[in-house]
Amino acid sequence: MSTTTAVSDNRFTRQFGAPSERAQTKVKGFLSEEIQAFIARSPFLVMATADAEGSCDASPKGGMPGFVAVLDDRHLLIPDVAGNRLFQSYLNLEQSPGVGLIFFIPGVDRTVRVNGRASMVSREDLAQRKIEMSIHNPDEDATMLQGLLVEVQEAYGHCPRALKFSDLWNVETIQANQGR
Repeated sequence: MSTTTAVSDNRFTRQFGAPSERAQTKVKGFLSEEIQAFIARSPFLVMATADAEGSCDASPKGGMPGFVAVLDDRHLLIPDVAGNRLFQSYLNLEQSPGVGLIFFIPGVDRTVRVNGRASMVSREDLAQRKIEMSIHNPDEDATMLQGLLVEVQEAYGHCPRALKFSDLWNVETIQANQGR
């Protein structure tokens, strides 16, 4: 469901009010230059998928800034580095291709959200497109298995409220948690 459809008269807008015009107009069906630049600087994203019954999974993905390739204003390519090999996201995507991505940059309170449809891409196709694994601290299991081609349906910058409310980037908290 597109955001434009979602903001029409529904029980939530009747109960809580409609989003501002600014909030409604920020959602685009393509990757603006600003969104592309944010993704190029992002070393981390969380990918949400759901199976045919609606059971959800959220999976972290990371690498060097720019590990997600922006192919054009409607397509992203996410390389997949070997992980726990449970493949929950990929099993979900076989049943339902919808994907939600949220990109983070350490120390930046804003995020970028991208929603779309994903299809699996072979390791050979990634190599042909010159998409390489780029991670900070590779280990013995750091192997690129395959990738995801995401066709963008919605993309927008998300306000900083949640990250500010959580104080996620507080240096003192980060340092205290590193000792645990």
